Amino acid sequence: MLDTAIIGAGPAGLAAAFALQQRGLPYTHLERNRGVGGLWDIDAPGSPMYESAHFISSKTLSGFPSFPMPDDYPDYPSYKQIYAYLNAFAEHNGLDKAIEFDTAVEKVEKIEGGYRVTRTNGTSTDHAHVIVASGVQWIPNVIDLPGNYTGEVRHTVTYRSPKELEGRRVLVIGAGNSGADIACDAARSADHAVISLRRGYHFIPKHVFGKPADVFADEGPTMPMWLEQRVFGVLLRILNGDPTRLGLPKPDHKVFATHPLMNTQLLHHLGHGDVTARPAIATTSGTTVTFADGTTEDVDLILLATGYHHAVPYAQDLVGDGPHPDFYLTAFSRNPGLYGLGFVETNGAAYVLMEQLAAMIAQHIDDRLRRPERWAEFERTIATDTPDLTRGIRFVDSTRHAGYVDGVAITRYLHRTAKRMGWTIP
Repeated sequence: MLDTAIIGAGPAGLAAAFALQQRGLPYTHLERNRGVGGLWDIDAPGSPMYESAHFISSKTLSGFPSFPMPDDYPDYPSYKQIYAYLNAFAEHNGLDKAIEFDTAVEKVEKIEGGYRVTRTNGTSTDHAHVIVASGVQWIPNVIDLPGNYTGEVRHTVTYRSPKELEGRRVLVIGAGNSGADIACDAARSADHAVISLRRGYHFIPKHVFGKPADVFADEGPTMPMWLEQRVFGVLLRILNGDPTRLGLPKPDHKVFATHPLMNTQLLHHLGHGDVTARPAIATTSGTTVTFADGTTEDVDLILLATGYHHAVPYAQDLVGDGPHPDFYLTAFSRNPGLYGLGFVETNGAAYVLMEQLAAMIAQHIDDRLRRPERWAEFERTIATDTPDLTRGIRFVDSTRHAGYVDGVAITRYLHRTAKRMGWTIP
């Protein structure tokens, strides 16, 4: 029972396996699907992937630090390229050879000295540690529509191709990055396209003065957050103009106070009349949808881009019942020996954070074996430390942003923590 169980072989699970492998720590790696890639495998049952999906952070800053994305990738790789990249990372490091594929987990329970992992086939194994890396975009948040709508309603987790929208009158509810992408698909393919937004957003272009937006920001001068918000707010008004002229609500928050919406194509389609922006839904009757401003639309398909529940059904009692798993620095449970990867909600590059956090987890596990006093020291930190990882940003009051962290703030804190503990991270 000395090894670590890793659950999931998407980007988080692969980062965890790589970190343990690098330190010669034994592990058991379980994946319910046929191969690596997690949600980036569009053919995996329950994947939320769709054909027009691309990364919203650039290849330059988004790859695993130990394995940069290929030079011939575009600035913003497609889902196919990310899937190929993850497979290449696994193959390059020999991680795929150690994975038990087609092996789903039914339950993780705490036992004396560790955890028992029970698979859906009834087989159980005991482990000193468990890393939950199965992701959070698998359980759709399906909302109830007011009134009596008689058309087709689907969550976007079921959406794959613009071909599904041909000949349809489509309403997309929600303006996250996937909702904006799919609204653009509808603008090009549907007979009529509408997007419903509860609040206004700041639309961040993927390129600023010819550079990927994150590279442009990374190369710029360091500023206090209040000044950075003011400067970028002015810059977005110069680049995009007033979004309310396109029927969009005025943002009720400052720049960076929500997850970045990296989609100015939607502004393009709104400006060309290919899609219509409406506020929140007031009621429905038949296929007629009435919005909060009294306007109506006749639509026969509603796509709910309303997000996902951050749940871990096989270990919910261990990770907590809040909107996000109750993990220190998004990765370290208050239950010793239990870890999570892939739960971070941030405006930074997720894969970089995954590799950094995976390295910290692996070194903490190694400390348990080789430096027990250091293990105990960090366990006390996990139990008591409550860092502010917002960098002064007042994130909006929503379920998604309840555990949101600023990418710069958490990166700085991880490096300070690693230095204090005598660890090395990318």
